Amino acid sequence: MGDMDRTSLDNVQNFRDVGQTVNTQCGKRLVREGVFFRSARPDYASPEDRRKLKEDYGIKTVIDLRTKTEHAKQAEKRQADLKVPALLQSNAALAEPVQIPGLRYLEIKITGGKFEKFLISQLSWPGFFKLIFLYTLGYRIAAIRVMSQEVMLLRGLVGMGLDTLDHSGADILEALNVFLEATPGGPSLPILVHCTQGKDRTGLIVALVLMILGVPLEAVSHDYLLTQGALEADRETRIAEIEEIGLTPDWGDCPPDFVARIHEHLVSRYGGVEAYLDGIEFGSDKRRRLVEVLGA
Repeated sequence: MGDMDRTSLDNVQNFRDVGQTVNTQCGKRLVREGVFFRSARPDYASPEDRRKLKEDYGIKTVIDLRTKTEHAKQAEKRQADLKVPALLQSNAALAEPVQIPGLRYLEIKITGGKFEKFLISQLSWPGFFKLIFLYTLGYRIAAIRVMSQEVMLLRGLVGMGLDTLDHSGADILEALNVFLEATPGGPSLPILVHCTQGKDRTGLIVALVLMILGVPLEAVSHDYLLTQGALEADRETRIAEIEEIGLTPDWGDCPPDFVARIHEHLVSRYGGVEAYLDGIEFGSDKRRRLVEVLGA
């Protein structure tokens, strides 16, 4: 599986074997290949994509890091697409369930309740009441625009990643624990991790895993930044989605210093990666087991 094309899926963007990417970049084997994959949302996987994911790549577990709003938005879009004969003709999988039969799906909202409470605490009182009013009436996107304009734009994309570390420890722990259910060649592997673009939330989880495995930061950053080019073909659609929720086009890009800033924050605020992981209860025993599962 190590020599398989990392970008061989038709309708799933940003798909790659993390181990293969890292090992190629480092010139030596640090991560097991063929067991740890990342991608953008696989909702529109073609029939051939679905076959490859199951049979060629052998994916058994899918970790979905998206929010309820993102799921609802994609469900609406899928229902609209089903009414367009040309789209159905071009991708027969549209008429099939989003989740590929035979795969285990785990929805882990990486920006969960505690994270949301933190963001809400940063709103002005008028913004808070406006958000609650819109959300109560079911205007989720309009409510998110309030949050985007008052909080997210000010904190920036990297800042939101740091906030995720600080306020989503339980959710990050839940995602990391999934890897421990597996043993080399066991029932949970191979694993595919994704969010919407497979960029920042996926990038954060992948970066933490690679740091635990002792991968040099330069290689972790290299893997993250591959997303910039991998998503370029769909940039207009992504920017439209980003602007719809009140964010600016640069939120569709990969900040070059994302991984470095994440690591710097872990060191300056927590005393290092291991101290942070201890604090969220992903202690030394768990880290050793993760190395046994994913280390080369």
